[in-house]
Amino acid sequence: MPEMIFVDSTNVEAIGYDPITQELHVRFVKSGETYAYYAVEEWVFQEFMQTDSKGNYLNTRIKPHYQYGKV
Repeated sequence: MPEMIFVDSTNVEAIGYDPITQELHVRFVKSGETYAYYAVEEWVFQEFMQTDSKGNYLNTRIKPHYQYGKV
């Protein structure tokens, strides 16, 4: 699992990214669960980290386009 970076969000607690495997890891606030999103380009991770609404970005730009699984 990549190093997780805590973020300011009501939905997302922390985000991590491994550029070698292109796995994006997202830990959620309410459940505490972490999910890995596969084959995510690094620019998507960078945008995700910089957006004001992590939850909205995740729901509109990541979940519909990348396969994922619970870690």
